[in-house]
Amino acid sequence: MIDLTAAASALEAANQVVAAGIARLAEIGLDENQVLAYDVAHAAAAVQTGQSLLGYGIKGDVEASIANAFIADAIAELAGKVFGRESEWGVGYDALDSTREYVATYRNPEFLAGLAGTAGPRHLSDDFEMVQDAFRRFADEKLKPVAEHIHRHNGDIPEDIITGLAEMGAFGLSIAEEYGGFASGTDGDYIGMVVATEELSRGSLGAGGSLITRPEILARALEAGGTEEQKHEWLPKLASAEVMNAVAVTEPDFGSDVAGVTVSATATTEDGVEGYVINGVKTWCTFGARADVLMVLARTDPDRSIGHRGLSMFIVPKLRGEGHGFVVHQNDMEGPGAGKMEGRPIDTIGYRGMHSYEIALEDWFVPATNLIGLDGGKGKGFYYQMAGFENGRLQTAARAVGVMQAAYESALAYAGDRKVFGKAVGDYQLTQAKLARMAVIIQASRQFSYDVARLMAKGEGQLEASLVKAYVCKAAEWVTREAMQIHGGMGYAEEYDVSRYFVDARVLSIFEGADETLCLKVIARRLVENHQKG
Repeated sequence: MIDLTAAASALEAANQVVAAGIARLAEIGLDENQVLAYDVAHAAAAVQTGQSLLGYGIKGDVEASIANAFIADAIAELAGKVFGRESEWGVGYDALDSTREYVATYRNPEFLAGLAGTAGPRHLSDDFEMVQDAFRRFADEKLKPVAEHIHRHNGDIPEDIITGLAEMGAFGLSIAEEYGGFASGTDGDYIGMVVATEELSRGSLGAGGSLITRPEILARALEAGGTEEQKHEWLPKLASAEVMNAVAVTEPDFGSDVAGVTVSATATTEDGVEGYVINGVKTWCTFGARADVLMVLARTDPDRSIGHRGLSMFIVPKLRGEGHGFVVHQNDMEGPGAGKMEGRPIDTIGYRGMHSYEIALEDWFVPATNLIGLDGGKGKGFYYQMAGFENGRLQTAARAVGVMQAAYESALAYAGDRKVFGKAVGDYQLTQAKLARMAVIIQASRQFSYDVARLMAKGEGQLEASLVKAYVCKAAEWVTREAMQIHGGMGYAEEYDVSRYFVDARVLSIFEGADETLCLKVIARRLVENHQKG
C-alpha cells in the first residue's frame, strides 16, 4: 500500500502558501490586486481538489498513484504562480522547497507513463452505480447518435430525449420527495444528480447534461425563498418535466454584474389580478424558446443606488416558441396581460441544441403569486439567484467531468489505433504522459464533485461549489485540447467528435459565473472574509 504521508505533507506546504496569499489580499485589498486574487482563487481550488483526493487515495494503490500525480502537478503549478512573486504572495523564496523531492518523484515521466489508460475506480455505492449505468445507457443509445447532427446543424433537442429523461426521474434527483422528487434527506441526495449529469454530458453537453441545469437552479431558488404553496405548485412540475424552465438573469450591459440589473417589474393590476409588468431585455437565456417558464430577476425598487437589494425573482409563464427565434403575445395565453416577448437567437461556436437568446419583454404581466417569496421575497431575488447558482456550479462541474471523460475516451481509442513512425501513437512516452494527466485530472475532478455534493446535501459547501466549478471547468479546456491534439490533423476535422468536445468545453468557464468574476467576486472575497473572521 502506497503511503500518502508525503502527499499530505506536500499539500500542507501548498496550503500554507495559499493561506499566506489570502492574508496578503486581506492586507492590501482585493480590487487593487486582481491578478493575485485570481491566482489565489485558482490555487485554492486546486489545493482543495488535492485535499479531496487524499481520502480517495487511501482506498488502494491505483487510487494513491492518481492522488500523488494530481497533487504533484498542483504544487508545480502553484510554484509557477509564486516564482518571482514571493513578496506579493507574502512567502519566502523557500516556501515550497520541502516539496521538491515529492514533486520530482510524482511528475517523473516514467511514473506518469505507467498511469496511461488507468482511470481508477469511482467508488460509488451500488445504488449510484445503478444510476450511472442507467444514464450511461441512455447517453449511448439516445444522445450519442444525435449529438453530432445537433451540433453540426444547430438543431433542436428531440422531444423524446426530454420525455425519456423525465421518465427516468432525471429532473427530480435533488428535489425532496415531499415535492415530487427523489431526494430523501440523506447526504447522498445530490450525488445522483452529479452522476447522472456526468453521464449525460459524456453523451452530449448541449442535448444531455445541460437539460438538468435550469430546473436545478430554479428548484434551489424556490427552496431558498419560496412559500410552501409555491414549492408545492412548482417543484413537482419541475421534477416531472411538466414545466421546463430557462434562466433570465444576465442583461446586455450587465453580464455577471447582476447588481446592475435594469429590467423592471412594476406593481400593477390587470383584470382585477394584482401583479407586475416586466419591461426590459435579458440575454444569454439558454433554452428560452422551448421553456414553459422563465426565472426572471427584475428590479422591483426603481432606486438603482441600492443595487442588488432592489431585485426580486419571478416565475414567468410563457408559450413554447418554435424554431431558432420566437415571438409570444400574452393575448394568446390564458389569464390577464397583453404583453409581448421576443427572443432573438445568439449563434455560438459550440454548446448547441438548447440555443441561447436575447429576450425582450414588453409590458409582460406576471401575477403577484409568481413573485418568489411573495411580498417577503421583495428585494431578495439576488440571494435566491445565488442559492440557485451555487447548485448550478456543482452541476456545471459535473457537466465538465462528462465532457472530459468523453474526450479522454476518444483520445485513448485513437492513440491505440493510429500508427506513426512505425508504432501506435499511444506507445510514445509523451502521449502516455498526456493520457495519464487527463485520467488523473478527470478522477480528481469527479471525486471533488462527489465531496461537494455531500456537503451541499447537508446545507453546506457554498464556497466549495464555487471552487469545484472554477477548477474543473478550466481543467476541461486543457483535457479536451490535448485530446484534440492527440488526434493530430483529424482532431481539427469534423469527422471526429473530439472537435465538438473542445468547443463545448470552452463555454464551461463562462456560464454560471464567468471564471474571472467567480474567482474575484466570489471565491477570493469569501476566502478573505473567512480569514478575517479567524
